[in-house]
Amino acid sequence: MSEAKKMTSSRRHHLKSLMLQIAAGWLEQEVKDIALAREAYVNENCPTPDLSLDQAGLMELCKSIASQIDKIDDSRYDVEAKVQKTDKEIEDLKLKVVELAGVKKPALKKVRMSADAMLQALLGGKHKVTMDLRSNLKQVKKEVKEEPTEAVGDWRKNIEDKADRKKMFETS
Repeated sequence: MSEAKKMTSSRRHHLKSLMLQIAAGWLEQEVKDIALAREAYVNENCPTPDLSLDQAGLMELCKSIASQIDKIDDSRYDVEAKVQKTDKEIEDLKLKVVELAGVKKPALKKVRMSADAMLQALLGGKHKVTMDLRSNLKQVKKEVKEEPTEAVGDWRKNIEDKADRKKMFETS
């Protein structure tokens, strides 16, 4: 481990770039090898047809090629069906393995966190969330209704008003 720490970042980047260049070269070579293998297979299994035949011979050649194509398509279809069937079986077996193993629920840990902190953790740091619902309520100011002083029903107010007038006259 101590050797890895002594390597400078420029040396590390240089080695990384060399490794990437070598890997790119390998990929190019692999593509060329695949192309050569494909060409060799085509040359081996698909000889060039003899086109020097008359019209009847060419029609017979076309029919034989068409029948070969049909056989190849049938075999390809069969192989695809087998692959799909085995893929489905594999998925079913995976599900059975999971069912047999069972799902173990982890023990829950007690977390001391406020409701505001939980909501912020769930919704992310962008959202400003508070659980103080009272702060979100609309403030309504109570209007104090003053009844007219000349209300007939309240005789006490009339007497107090008259007492105030009497004091005014007495002081002057």
